[in-house]
Amino acid sequence: MTGPAEPVTRRYAWLVFALSFGLLLSDYMSRQVLNAVFPLLKAEWLLSDAQLGSLSGIVALMVGLLTFPLSLLADRWGRVRSLVLAAVVWSLATLGCAVSASYGQMFLGRFMVGVGEAAYGSVGIAVVLSVFPAGLRATLSGAFIAGGAFGSVLGVSIGGVVAQYLGWRWTFAVMGLFGLVLAAVYGIVVTERKLAAADVGLGGAADAGWPVRTLLPRLFSSVSVLCAYVGSGLQMFIAMALLAWMPSFLDRSYGLTTAEAGLAAGVFALITGIGMIGGGMVCDRLGRGNPHLKWTVAVICSTGSLTLLTAGFQLPPGAPQLFLVGAGILLSNATAGPAAAMVVSLTPAAVAATAMATLTLANSLLGLAPGPAVTGMLADRMGLRAALQVIPLVSLVAGLAFALGRRHYDKGLVSVSAWALRKSELPT
Repeated sequence: MTGPAEPVTRRYAWLVFALSFGLLLSDYMSRQVLNAVFPLLKAEWLLSDAQLGSLSGIVALMVGLLTFPLSLLADRWGRVRSLVLAAVVWSLATLGCAVSASYGQMFLGRFMVGVGEAAYGSVGIAVVLSVFPAGLRATLSGAFIAGGAFGSVLGVSIGGVVAQYLGWRWTFAVMGLFGLVLAAVYGIVVTERKLAAADVGLGGAADAGWPVRTLLPRLFSSVSVLCAYVGSGLQMFIAMALLAWMPSFLDRSYGLTTAEAGLAAGVFALITGIGMIGGGMVCDRLGRGNPHLKWTVAVICSTGSLTLLTAGFQLPPGAPQLFLVGAGILLSNATAGPAAAMVVSLTPAAVAATAMATLTLANSLLGLAPGPAVTGMLADRMGLRAALQVIPLVSLVAGLAFALGRRHYDKGLVSVSAWALRKSELPT
C-alpha cells in the first residue's frame, strides 16, 4: 500500500516526535554535560583552558565534518537504523568518557561522541517531518532545533548536580545510560515500514534521478544563501562559546559551586532556546508581508547580541551584568530560525534536505567547533572574562553577512525561480 492510502495515526506521529525529540535531548545532554565539569577536570588533570575547549570543540568538529556524508548514507541505509546506531555510538562513547583516566582518553571518547551525533540533527528532523503534514513543518522545525538548547540545559544542570554529589564520572555515566535506554525504545517503536507508509515526501524521491553533480551546485548558487550560511555559523560561534564557558565564568567570577554554576548556566542555555523559538516566530510573522524583513530580524539580533554582550562583560559581577549577558544570550542564536528560512527559500525543493545539512555543516565548522576552543585559547592568554569581552565581535561580521544577503536576496530568488522553471520544462 502507498503512504497516502494508509497514513499513520496522529497519536503515532506525535509519539515519533516525542521519541525523536528525546533522542535529541540525549544528544545535547551528552555533548554539553562536559561543560558542567570543566572546573573539576581542570583541577584533577591540570588542564589548560585550551585543552578544555578542545574537548568541547572536537564533538562539534566531527559533527560538522560528518553531517553531510552520514546524512546521505542514512537516506540509503535507512533512517531509523541510522538513528538507533548513532544513539548507541554516542551513548557508549559517553560511558567511555566516564572511565577515562587522562586527557587523551577523554579526547578519544569525545571524538566518538561527535561521530555518533554527526547526522542526528538532519536525519532526525527528516524523520519527524515525514509523519506530519506540510503545514506543520515550520513549527516542528523550530521546536526540534530549539530542543538542542533544552538538552544543553539538562546536560549542564543535571551534570552539575550529579558531579557535585557523586563525582564527575557519574555525570557521563548517567547521560550514557539514558541514551542507551532511549535508543532501545526508539528502535522498537519507530520502524522503517511505518515511516515509509507515512512519508509525505520531502522532495527527495521525486528527484532521485537527478545527478548529484547537477543538484549540489544549487546549494551555493547565490550570494544570499552563502551569506545565510556564514551569518548563521558565526552567530552559532557566540552561542556555543557562551554555552561552553558560562559554568566556568560563574565559578570564577561569582564563586558558585559546581552544582550552582551548572544550574545557573542551564538557565542561560534555556534563554538561548527561548531566543531561537522567538526569533523564528518573529521572522515568520514579519516575513509574511515582506520577506526581506527576515534578513532585518537577523541583522538586529546580531548587532543586538554584540552590543549587549560587550557591555555586559565589561561590568563587574552583579545583577546588571547578568541581566545584560542574559539579554545578549537571548539574541545570540535567535538568528537560527531566520537563517533556516532564508536557506529554504533560496534553494530548490529538490535539495532542501541537503541544504539543511549544509547549514548544519556551516554552523558546526564556523560556530560549534571553533567557538569553545577559540575562547579557551584566548582565556589562556588574557583570562576568561577578557576572552568573553572579545568574542562578541564575531557578531559584527555575522551582521554584515546578513546585511549583504538582504541586499542580494531578490537575485537569489530569481535564480531559484529560474531553476524551478527549467526543471518543470524537462520531460519526466
